[in-house]
Amino acid sequence: MYPAVFKPFSDGSGGYVVEFPDLPGCVTGGDNLEEAIEMGIDAASGWVLGELENGKALPAATPYSNVPTEAGSMVNMILLDMDSYTEKYGDKAVRKNVTIPAWLNTFAEKNNLNFSKTLQDALFSMVQAKQ
Repeated sequence: MYPAVFKPFSDGSGGYVVEFPDLPGCVTGGDNLEEAIEMGIDAASGWVLGELENGKALPAATPYSNVPTEAGSMVNMILLDMDSYTEKYGDKAVRKNVTIPAWLNTFAEKNNLNFSKTLQDALFSMVQAKQ
């Protein structure tokens, strides 16, 4: 979850600019609040995916009460579903060579386990546990 600042368009059309203070350069907008939220989720998810694929650490989210706002703007916490977003848009993969005990290899092969998927699931669980 990251805080997003919603600033009304200066033309009074009902649209919003969406900025993420913790995600440098992550800015989008929408013609109404619903669209601005959807666009914000997409923009922030893309920003986070790019950082993860480049091996960078994600910035900590600023607490809601500490997010600076201008008059007329508002803050909302945006929840990112990175599993779903990555499944749809993530494409960068890195090959890793791992060593496991022979008995574990035999078990996995007999049970038709996908080694890459199993490792990815385990690593992702560890990432979620640390957040």
